[in-house]
Amino acid sequence: MDNPTLWWLVSGGLVVAELLTGTFYLLMLSLGATAAALAAYAGGSLTVQIVTAAAVGGAAVVLWNVKQTPRNDAQDSNIHLDIGETVTVEAWDTQGQAQVKHRGTQWAAVCAQNITPEPGLHRIIEMQGNRLVLEKI
Repeated sequence: MDNPTLWWLVSGGLVVAELLTGTFYLLMLSLGATAAALAAYAGGSLTVQIVTAAAVGGAAVVLWNVKQTPRNDAQDSNIHLDIGETVTVEAWDTQGQAQVKHRGTQWAAVCAQNITPEPGLHRIIEMQGNRLVLEKI
């Protein structure tokens, strides 16, 4: 079997492994194996093919990490569907905390900073661990 065929098999194997594990980085490494197959078609030596696979795959992984913007999962309403929901606060304690009923269970809640705790209807604006951060509506 010739080198380009082996690189195509490696690339396909990495794609299959990615589909089975869900590890997106394997797709980036598959791009490196594809580039090595193209280098083999161009007549590059085995050393050139390996360096091409490593350089393209590694660069793809680095570029993907640089491109990704860090996100704060605690405030992402696509991750926490509770953000934006409303709850009713019956009373606040002296430390600015309350117990509210939300989704059929009791939750610890705190008032957002720079807001005076008042009973009534509140909106969930953030989650800090298992505590809800509320703002008055």
